[in-house]
Amino acid sequence: MNTIGQLNTLIEIQSLRTLDHSSTLVPSNIPFQDILLDEINAKNKLGSVYEQYKTQLPLINQLTQKTVDPTVSQQATSSTESNESIQAIVKEAANTYHIPEKLIHAVIRQESNYQNDVVSHAGASGLMQLMPQTAKGLGVTNIFDPKQNIMAGSKYLRQMLNKYNENIPLALAAYNAGPGNVDKYGGIPPFKETQNYVKKVTNTFYL
Repeated sequence: MNTIGQLNTLIEIQSLRTLDHSSTLVPSNIPFQDILLDEINAKNKLGSVYEQYKTQLPLINQLTQKTVDPTVSQQATSSTESNESIQAIVKEAANTYHIPEKLIHAVIRQESNYQNDVVSHAGASGLMQLMPQTAKGLGVTNIFDPKQNIMAGSKYLRQMLNKYNENIPLALAAYNAGPGNVDKYGGIPPFKETQNYVKKVTNTFYL
């Protein structure tokens, strides 16, 4: 209702009061100007609330809209690309050295949990935790390069499989403790670390 219409209504109410002092709808002892002022104040309050709402509207929209951190998105994309790259390298190594992909993955998981920059207390480095001398003998120039590391580690694992007639537990024991210890003890060496290593890798592989 517009302002003129509201004023007309108020005038009609005041006229009714004059004709009927017993009206219980609107007390007759309230002056017309007070009713008018109440109406104006109510409109002013409503307008004030609306103005506050307008000033807060951009903030409300900002809070209710979903935002994407481009840094997080970029990190997720990089991680996906890295995983896809490792998968491709493992596949190539498996085909080159005739080793099950799952076995290479089991070794990588146990050795580094797919963390390329890991260095052990003994100095073994990279995804497949190659010792510097072993890596050098396998032609590695950058031990932290994922492709060089995986290809060299898979080549070494193939050498151990050949040496122990495709016996996976013995090849893994040699990979972990060295073939000299496997030969010395005539099987998996009695080292707790090596025994746990062989058990965990084979469990992952045969799952």
